[in-house]
Amino acid sequence: MQHIELTFLGELNDFLGSDKSETTHRFPLRRRTSVKDLIEAMGPPHPEVGGIEARGESQDFSFQPEPGERIRVTPLCPPVDVRTGDRLHPEPLSRVRFVVDVNVGRLARKLRLLGFDAAYHHSWDDEAIAELAAEEGRIVLSKDIALLKRRIIVWGRYLRAEDPAQQLLEVLSVFGLRGPYPTLTRCLDCNAELEAVDKEAILHLLEPKTKKYYHSFSRCPSCGKIYWAGSHQERIMQWLRAYGLNGAGPERGN
Repeated sequence: MQHIELTFLGELNDFLGSDKSETTHRFPLRRRTSVKDLIEAMGPPHPEVGGIEARGESQDFSFQPEPGERIRVTPLCPPVDVRTGDRLHPEPLSRVRFVVDVNVGRLARKLRLLGFDAAYHHSWDDEAIAELAAEEGRIVLSKDIALLKRRIIVWGRYLRAEDPAQQLLEVLSVFGLRGPYPTLTRCLDCNAELEAVDKEAILHLLEPKTKKYYHSFSRCPSCGKIYWAGSHQERIMQWLRAYGLNGAGPERGN
């Protein structure tokens, strides 16, 4: 029986238990199947794949190898522009939006802090996340390989970092998201974009010192929480500067 060779490059080897930059796996091809299924059977989820080369040319996920084929599989090469299509992503996204899995849930607030649209709810299961990503054109951020292998997911990232702050930096780097960012223009809890609100309209909701010292306010149209540029903003700015990020915006009210 003739064998097939799959060579995995770069970060794809993270899913193969190898610290090498290139590994080749040789095995018998027992049935007709897509190269996508072969790749995922080895470990890497398809959103991590940036290119497939066989027969001297680029192939897509539907390519069906023949016995004796030699296939090279390359990872996505940062910075990844999801708004530009390619052979594996024929329908690019119109804008950068995320959906965050519960296993990296704290990342959602940090993305929202910088102004990114990051959908998240602790009750969402894999099916709900995959459907939302497909329906709204969102990038899935997760540490769940099985989730990322769901067929309807196109764009995604298996996060290597463990700490939420480092996960944020990883996402910004991988997807080429450079500042300055529209910091604190989005509700940290609801993800909705904040709207300016007249002080008089919310005066009855403010603490005495807030009424006295602050005059510009925003409000979440979804949950109603009020935001203003208070002392907490400077602590946020210090945190952003510590990680080489920039931004400005109002403080979250209590």
